[in-house]
Amino acid sequence: MAGRFYDQWTVGDRIVHDIRRTVTETDNLLFSTMTHNPQPLHLDAEAARASEFGRILVNGTFTFALMVGLSVGDTTLGTLVANLGYDRLVMPKPVFLGDTLRAETEVQELKDSKSRPEAGIVTFAHHMLNQRDEIVCQCLRSALLKRTVAGQVGA
Repeated sequence: MAGRFYDQWTVGDRIVHDIRRTVTETDNLLFSTMTHNPQPLHLDAEAARASEFGRILVNGTFTFALMVGLSVGDTTLGTLVANLGYDRLVMPKPVFLGDTLRAETEVQELKDSKSRPEAGIVTFAHHMLNQRDEIVCQCLRSALLKRTVAGQVGA
């Protein structure tokens, strides 16, 4: 199991995730059609060419989902009870077909769960960067994580 338990995190912990991903036309096409998103900027090369971007723009919800997915193995794999929410999601730069994306994560906050003594809430700041080191997506993710047996309140 690669993920960490709640009591194994400290505020300020930072991870540069090893897995990178080059976004393909197939990624964008499948994600857009699976989510019923008919936006011409994502699917119509001629419409995209006539836009201010001049080419196909990758679906932003794909970028967001990929950012979270790239982080899971190092953060919550096998320790997650539930994702509680995503806040302050922004996409300051566009993503285009062929961009290579990578993710970084920093722990912003740790909070004991009031209703679940066997778990705690970690707030992660996720950042997605392109091959030019430009931030293309970022958000805060609140996740309810299991504690180690030794770290459980009352154990």
